[in-house]
Amino acid sequence: MGNAVTQDSASSPTPAVKPPPRPYYPNGNIAAGYNPPGVRNTSSVVPLHPGKPVIHDYACDGPAPGNLAFRWTYGSNIAARNRDPRVQIVQYNEDTFVLRQNVCVHWEAPFTYLLFGNKGALLIDTGATADARHYPLRETVDAIVSRWCQARGRASIPLTVALTSGEDIAQNQGLVQFAGRPGTTIVPKPLAVMKQFYGFGGTWPSGTSRIDLGDRVIEVIPTPGTHKDGVSFYDPYCDFLFTGDLLFPGKINIGNDRDFLASLERLKAFAAAKPVKWLLGGHVEMMFVPGKYYPRFATYKPYERVLEMTPDLIDEAIVHARAVQGKDMMLIRPDFVLFNGVSPDQRTKVWPEGVPNIDAPHPF
Repeated sequence: MGNAVTQDSASSPTPAVKPPPRPYYPNGNIAAGYNPPGVRNTSSVVPLHPGKPVIHDYACDGPAPGNLAFRWTYGSNIAARNRDPRVQIVQYNEDTFVLRQNVCVHWEAPFTYLLFGNKGALLIDTGATADARHYPLRETVDAIVSRWCQARGRASIPLTVALTSGEDIAQNQGLVQFAGRPGTTIVPKPLAVMKQFYGFGGTWPSGTSRIDLGDRVIEVIPTPGTHKDGVSFYDPYCDFLFTGDLLFPGKINIGNDRDFLASLERLKAFAAAKPVKWLLGGHVEMMFVPGKYYPRFATYKPYERVLEMTPDLIDEAIVHARAVQGKDMMLIRPDFVLFNGVSPDQRTKVWPEGVPNIDAPHPF
């Protein structure tokens, strides 16, 4: 038998084989098995190890997928004992975040929205509390931005902070937390300066403006009525209309009924020309029981209605805005209550026809 031939690996090393280069997918690997056929713009399309800044494709058929199927924290009977996060964060999709202020920090529990594009981010509204010790909005936004940039292979991204109303103290108090923040543009609060910033000039309240986040262009629509400087924002990626105090599931305090009606009609025309999935307002004050709502200063709201409103509610709001125009009255509808020329604490013993009168559950 012949002798077996052996080779000393130390004396004859095998040449190292370089691994094949990792494929680069600018918008993720659409062919990967975890992506259902035709699906794009989901969290699965962000490369695990981006080799360079990820350029996202914001063009999609229909609204970008996302999820709001969850429950908001609802406070406590004794606010001082509440231990929920000061800011609740919900990631609707990889580039869209919904934030809510804890109702025990401020009873209005306003919503703010953080949107990302390829070249910038936009924060819509800033909540009702200036003190970052009680309402750490900037710290929260900075953490989200940092994580988003890390996932996208970026060092930073410019941030624009805009308000649905500079007059609304439930939405503008957190603005001071962003003063001096690097890479940040703050839309001015005074009406005249805000008009100049958006380029409305003498066209206000007609026309629209734009905030370009990089392939995700947000449209700005003048919508005075509850506030004389009110604006709404349209996101063509998620097909959302952010309506602030103009239209939301709660007690809508009309400041100028003619402007209010005109703004609703302007939104109706806009929604007829652009796809709108949901209206997202600045607050939730209604219960899930039609026409019932929480009183002011309540810090325990376990039976809230959902935040999102369907665009057909614009038509309903127009009908009833006409009904209250020129009158000092409140008008109850299943999804909102209009207050025109009366106190937000106004009560009525007359239950409106067509609205089911169901007793609200009693919180224990």
